[in-house]
Amino acid sequence: MREIALVYLDRSGGLQKFVHDCKKYNDSKQSYAVYRFVISINPSDIAELDATLGNYILHSPIQAAQIFQSVCFIASKTLSLIEQLQTEAQISVLLKPTHLPPLPSYVLSLSAFPFNYTSKRFYMSEGIAIAMGTITKYTQGARFLCTEETCPFSEGRFRYIRVHLPGATESATVRNDFVCSLCSSLLQEDMKFRVLGDKQIVEMIDAKVLNALKGYSNDKSHFRIQTFTIFLR
Repeated sequence: MREIALVYLDRSGGLQKFVHDCKKYNDSKQSYAVYRFVISINPSDIAELDATLGNYILHSPIQAAQIFQSVCFIASKTLSLIEQLQTEAQISVLLKPTHLPPLPSYVLSLSAFPFNYTSKRFYMSEGIAIAMGTITKYTQGARFLCTEETCPFSEGRFRYIRVHLPGATESATVRNDFVCSLCSSLLQEDMKFRVLGDKQIVEMIDAKVLNALKGYSNDKSHFRIQTFTIFLR
């Protein structure tokens, strides 16, 4: 599947964009623990190349992103695109689909029962934004070092990298109770390598609320409408 992913990136122009993004990182004087890349993908085009990879992207996007992560790392090292890059864990890939199949199972509707949204796959959702919070910072990636000075992971290496994943909380990326797998000492974040991003919280409500706001209803059954929260990162 890595070979198919590389072929798709080459044909779609994604590889050229990746090289351009790498150049910006390489020319920057800032130190990075994580290099983040947003890759636009067309699920239909990928499914034509390889149905297995196309299905993987639609239904297991986090695992599919790891395939593109591996491809991007190999391409970066082969072409010497980022001099500071050491490990594959430093590559963070976000897959951004251009569209999803026009099927009911890909539509997230919180007004329909049952709520069978246990899989971590892509969904489409439409609603009305009734409130928006201010834009704040969150940690996209961080580097940790062992606090034991005699431990080989106490300096110089990118052994412990924490990367934010979709759906994770801030504490999953940055905490003070991570321990070294070699000597079991506590890990401490190397603050100069922290990578920050913008996030915004949006309060949404289903579009069906417009019918209720008309002031009348021909439906005798009772109904309840509740807002849901979206995190934009």
